[in-house]
Amino acid sequence: MSNEQRVAIVTGAARGIGAAVARQLAEDGFAVAAIDLDETSCAGVVNEIEANGGRALAVGADVSDEVSAEKAVTRIAETLGTPVVLVNNAGITRDNMLYKMSVTDWDAVISVHLRGSFLMSRAVQGYMSTSAWGRIINLSSVSALGNRGQANYSAAKAGIQGLTKTLAIELGRFGVTVNAVAPGFIETEMTAATAERIGMSFEDLKAAAAKEIPVQRVGQPADIANTVSFFARDESSFVSGQVIYVAGGPTG
Repeated sequence: MSNEQRVAIVTGAARGIGAAVARQLAEDGFAVAAIDLDETSCAGVVNEIEANGGRALAVGADVSDEVSAEKAVTRIAETLGTPVVLVNNAGITRDNMLYKMSVTDWDAVISVHLRGSFLMSRAVQGYMSTSAWGRIINLSSVSALGNRGQANYSAAKAGIQGLTKTLAIELGRFGVTVNAVAPGFIETEMTAATAERIGMSFEDLKAAAAKEIPVQRVGQPADIANTVSFFARDESSFVSGQVIYVAGGPTG
C-alpha cells in the first residue's frame, strides 16, 4: 500500500507541533484527519493541505472522552478511509507547584495526555491490525524525566512512555509499531504561555533555553514533524517501543 492510500490521524492538530505534523504527513502522501477540540480551529491546516493537492478532514473531538474518541475514528474511517497512522499529540498544561496544584488541574492534564492517548490508540488498533500495518506515534516530553512545577504533565508524559512500550509488545505481531517522540524546548504557543506564567518575555526565555542546549538553538515544530515522519515510514518497521528525545542534545 502506498502512502496515497493511507490515512493518518493527528490529534491536537490545530496549531504548533500538531499542525506541523499534519502538514508533514500530508507532504509524505497521507490523507490526514486533523482532530482538535474545536473542529473549526483545524480549518487552516486542512485548507493548506487541500490547496497543495492533498486530502484532509477537520474533526472536532474530545480525545479524553470515550464516546467522542470512538465517534471521531469511525467518522474518519467512513470519510477518508482506514486509519493506519495515529499521532497522539493533543495536550494541555496546568502548571503549578505540588502544594498549589488542584485535583482538577491534575485530572485535566492526565486525562487529555494519557487517557486520550489510550482511548485513541484503542479506537484505531483494530483498523491497523486488520490492515496488518500500522503506526502509533505518541508525543512524550523531556518533562517525563521530571520538571519543577509540572508534576501532572511529567507524570502524564512518563505514563505515555510506558504505554508506548506496552503497546509495542502487544501490537507488534499485527504489523503495528508504536514509538514516542519526546520534544525538548520547542517554540510554540505552549512555551510562549510558559514564559508569560513565569514573568519573562518569550524572546528572553528562548535565549536562555538556547544557551543550555548543545546545538545552541531552541527547537521548531518541524523538528518534531520530521521525526514523526520517520516513524510513519515503511522503512522504520524494525523500530518499535522506542522513545526518541528531540532536544538538541543527549537527553534521556
